Amino acid sequence: MGYKTYTCPIAKTCGGCETLAVPYPIQLERKQAQIQELFAEVLAACPVGTLAPIVGMREPVGFRNKAATPFAPGPKGTIRSGFYARGTHRIVRCRQCLTEDPRCRRVLGSFARTAELCHVSAYEEDRGRGLLRHAVVRAGWKTDELLLTIVANGERLPRERELVKRVLKHAPDVTAVALNTNVRKTNAILGPTSRALYGGGVMHDELLGVTFEIGPTSFYQTNPSQTERLYTLAIEGAQLERGMRVLDAYCGIGTIGMCAAAQVPGLHVTGVEVGQGAVADARLNARRNGLDQRCRFVCADATAFMREEAKRRNAYDAVIMDPPRAGSTPEFLAGVLALAPRTVVYVSCNAVTQRRDLDTLLSGGYQLQSLTPVDMFPHTKHIETVAVLVRS
Repeated sequence: MGYKTYTCPIAKTCGGCETLAVPYPIQLERKQAQIQELFAEVLAACPVGTLAPIVGMREPVGFRNKAATPFAPGPKGTIRSGFYARGTHRIVRCRQCLTEDPRCRRVLGSFARTAELCHVSAYEEDRGRGLLRHAVVRAGWKTDELLLTIVANGERLPRERELVKRVLKHAPDVTAVALNTNVRKTNAILGPTSRALYGGGVMHDELLGVTFEIGPTSFYQTNPSQTERLYTLAIEGAQLERGMRVLDAYCGIGTIGMCAAAQVPGLHVTGVEVGQGAVADARLNARRNGLDQRCRFVCADATAFMREEAKRRNAYDAVIMDPPRAGSTPEFLAGVLALAPRTVVYVSCNAVTQRRDLDTLLSGGYQLQSLTPVDMFPHTKHIETVAVLVRS
């Protein structure tokens, strides 16, 4: 058929790009068919609703602007880095990843060599000793900034100043360095606390004209070009106009809500998030973008917040929700129904749980207006979807 294909020397052992051998147009066709099958009953029952063509990428390479590596002791004081082999914690060396921004893996590899020269010990997972657990790199999409986060089994590193100096010498792309502490026995990469070692320990990037400050633990989508398309679908689907009030639930650092406010003059956004750090970041970003008069962020459980707003008869024209992979909860969805916004935009990273949750919204008086798959992670089976529902 003449389709372009992609190859990777460690594809079989890494396992991260599980559909890499499948030509990209066929990957998109399969994902479209998967969503069509999963939502067939809903689409048939809602004649207003339409399934839009999947939003794919023009060139599905170099799109991940976040990369990470685990560390483990190697022979003669060396440090092993790369990816875990599929289904194991055995590290497979990787010089360059097809899906990552090329800067990321270069910095990770350079840092591993620098740590060896500074005699920093790698973490031994089975014994729980050693310092270096992981390193994470975030690279700007609209900026040239690059944040290196060192994840350590402790609050300090030996010879920190020398280590940072060498990092900057061998990886001049790095604009900030942070130390994250993770002393727990866990598969989670990041721990709860971070400390700046250089450049304030943060980076900045831009989505739809809004600049965001991003720290080591900030949630920020890893495929920014597709994120802009995802957010545009959500904002346009909400049919927002001047003077409307929008509730951005599961708002994180406020990316969707602030992008909406920047696109629609006179729009008022309330973001709700349970994480205190994320809310602090959202408020800071709102001030820096001049949106703090129209965007407020509340640290609260979104379900409890909506119940209280409904009791007070505080109305919202639209609710935008972007829950984690587990989906929403019956209590949260009941809160949405109590608020009774004109439009609900449900952004999902797990179509199966989204399909489950739609039953509650549909039985509560909403109709599915549109459903659009977005391919955020080419060469994998993951699909993001944007469902727009309107109150009938």
